[in-house]
Amino acid sequence: MDLEKKPAAPAAAPGAAPAELRASDADRDRIAAILADALAEGRLTAEEHSDRLDSLYAVKTVGELEVLVRDLPAPGGAAAAPAYAQAPTPVPAGLTPVSETVVAVCSSSTRKGRWRPGAHTRVVSVLGDVNIDLTEAVFEQQVTEINVTSVLGNVEILVPENVTLRGYGSGVLGNFEVHGEGRAETTDPHAPVVIIRGFALLGNIEARPKLGARLVDLALKIRKRLER
Repeated sequence: MDLEKKPAAPAAAPGAAPAELRASDADRDRIAAILADALAEGRLTAEEHSDRLDSLYAVKTVGELEVLVRDLPAPGGAAAAPAYAQAPTPVPAGLTPVSETVVAVCSSSTRKGRWRPGAHTRVVSVLGDVNIDLTEAVFEQQVTEINVTSVLGNVEILVPENVTLRGYGSGVLGNFEVHGEGRAETTDPHAPVVIIRGFALLGNIEARPKLGARLVDLALKIRKRLER
């Protein structure tokens, strides 16, 4: 007796992933790039960009990320592709890697002056002091994220007064403070966005704008592109 043949299940498309998959840092970076281009091209207002950026770092799944760019084109004018379907962009030789780690254990560590912060910087302070000064930094990306862990340590982060500063963190018998969020009168919608994520255990994490210090590098670059 012939057995009934059933059609084989369709194979998953290469690179595809279920919408309920947890979003990775690379997924968020690609969506952030699409939002930044939309802001620069005038497709999003500064307020809309800020609202979507807040959602970008609050949602948890790939499907939720896709909703944020469903009505926007991908860089180059094509329709926005799913966050999980795009390959990560390689870092050109000679440039600072997109990730950096700053550690201070019973010591101190400082980043300041004319330096190039990566898209992701991890800071760990254990009975130590860390100072991250971005007031003269050269940003090579629209969104810069700093993840901080402080255990009986102190971490201070300074940013130019015209960047958009966001903070997501907490403390246990410690302090996590991000000053200057929502300063619409001083922030520049074309300047970088700095996101501070942190956890302080018997320690201190503080991020704030430095009054009088203004960043112009990336803002001018984007404005020139719009004027072409």
